[in-house]
Amino acid sequence: MKKEMLLVIFISLVACKETGKKSDVSVRQINVENTEQHRGKELMETNCYSCHNPNAKAKNRIAPPMIAVKEHYTKENTTKEAFIKDIIAWTKKPGIETSKMPGAVKRFGLMPYLPYPEEDIERIADYMFTHDIDAPEWVEDHQKQERKKVNAPERAAEDIGLSYALATKQTLGKNLMSAIQKKGTLGALEFCTIQAYPLTDSMSTVHNAKIKRVSDKPRNPKNQANTEELGYIENFKTAMSNKTAVEAITKKQGSTVSFYYPITTNAMCLQCHGTEKEVSPETYKAIKNLYPNDKALGYAENEVRGIWSIQFNVEN
Repeated sequence: MKKEMLLVIFISLVACKETGKKSDVSVRQINVENTEQHRGKELMETNCYSCHNPNAKAKNRIAPPMIAVKEHYTKENTTKEAFIKDIIAWTKKPGIETSKMPGAVKRFGLMPYLPYPEEDIERIADYMFTHDIDAPEWVEDHQKQERKKVNAPERAAEDIGLSYALATKQTLGKNLMSAIQKKGTLGALEFCTIQAYPLTDSMSTVHNAKIKRVSDKPRNPKNQANTEELGYIENFKTAMSNKTAVEAITKKQGSTVSFYYPITTNAMCLQCHGTEKEVSPETYKAIKNLYPNDKALGYAENEVRGIWSIQFNVEN
């Protein structure tokens, strides 16, 4: 009993001593339960992978992968508190002179300010520091699971559809980020109005496929989902709300393949698709001038905004 009491007193004294330390940036303690899914991982995949996608091929990258960010911000003696502090500082105020990745800034341009809650940034940074993040995102695990359930031709067709969706997403994302860097949110709106359709069509030509982004609540009427696509959107919404695995839908009829996968929202999307809290009056006015019948407002993070609807042919 005496030994146990001494141990309790010692731990209490150490805790008090640590509490007394001061830092110029307040970093809340994040209690991570021993679960399979760290909240920071989910936030990183939802908010960061739109640009920092680890599956993107080198020629399609619009930002460095998160493992590269971790390596540049971690030295031999870097503490978790210092790492989190640096990630928060950079995200809240990106700057050329403060960047620890000048090569990435030169190649991809300066990351724009994004209004992420500081607590979310902390959780993402905590996950980055304490976990191995060099493996690809959901695609690798998803494909392993699917190999157990589908035959080779079906798996190959799904992989093709996914590659077309990711390549098109990277092309649109790269140009969207450039527009934001130059003109802010209104630049993003201008890009979506003028360039998004031609770029998507160009990717259809490159891949000899029909690539569409459709929604049940479109901004541009041309993006209205048809009856079949509306059903798939509802299926994806149900899976997201139930927090079950979201799996691509691949249908093969003869040599024709139809591939469907959800497009989900993150914090960057909400600048043009969120509520009045995220969409500025200036942006809202511009949206209504361009799209009087707009339906694409009122979203929160990690919601199904629409789907990739892709059709292509394969050899039987």
